[in-house]
Amino acid sequence: MDKWNHTANDFILLGLFPPNQTGVLLTLLIILVFCLASVGNSAMIHLIRVDARLHSPMYLLLSQLSLMDLMYISSTVPNMAFNFFSGQKSISLLGCGVQSFFFLTMACSEGLLLASMAYDRFVAICHPLHYPVRMSRRMCAQMVSGSWTLGSINSLAHTVYALHLPYCRSRAINHFFCDVPAMLPLACVDTWAYEYMVFVSTSLFLLFPFLGITASYGRVLFAVFHMHSKEGRQKALATCSTHLTVVTFYYAPFVYTYLRPRSLRSPAEDKILAVFYTILTPMLNPIIYSLRNKEVLGAMERAFGMFSPKKK
Repeated sequence: MDKWNHTANDFILLGLFPPNQTGVLLTLLIILVFCLASVGNSAMIHLIRVDARLHSPMYLLLSQLSLMDLMYISSTVPNMAFNFFSGQKSISLLGCGVQSFFFLTMACSEGLLLASMAYDRFVAICHPLHYPVRMSRRMCAQMVSGSWTLGSINSLAHTVYALHLPYCRSRAINHFFCDVPAMLPLACVDTWAYEYMVFVSTSLFLLFPFLGITASYGRVLFAVFHMHSKEGRQKALATCSTHLTVVTFYYAPFVYTYLRPRSLRSPAEDKILAVFYTILTPMLNPIIYSLRNKEVLGAMERAFGMFSPKKK
């Protein structure tokens, strides 16, 4: 018996956890992660905005990453938590489209932005004399606007196509948000051509940027190991390892999820992997960048009085 009130145009989000005590505890844990991610990314954006020492291309890109992460986690977790505790699992066609649009925009834009951050580190370490020209404020602004624009266009195309598919089977989406690949099995038409386009889109916005990041850091590591200054080598390795940690947490589950054919995918596995790139990564990014970056720690000390040494 269908216990959810919904119209013929509504979808049903089956959610992430079962409606029992364990599900309640896990959902509360997800809400805690959401609060930590919101505070961490908001603080990072504030620090970079108010501290003049962080007004450089690297930190401008980092502030955009924090903004994307903040919007990223906000597009899924609040609705998931509300549905779990209220029992109202239905979502309108328009609401599903809005959620899908923002999720896909952040996913694609963040992939391009991480590639821009890798290029920034490549120029700073391998071509330091050319850095002011290659990473000027204008170039940095173009990278940021390009990431947002291309991500939005790609997201709009996928969202509009998904909303115009005829859904004549069960309208229960086995996910905790409106993920387009999870919606395709519900369509009553053959979607193989569109699934091929999803593969192409994922390659363009995730796989190719990842290969570019790998190539950039290959050059960076080669240059670092040939540095004569031990202090400079350690600083460069610390910066690069931080970025590579973020890239790994973001790209690995994303690429594994979206580049597999439908026959090799399972809803349960997709939902678990989605937790990594939609919930855990937005929380971990500000922690990784703050705890492993002396300049960010210094900005936190100046802005909030944190980590300041005790005065006699």
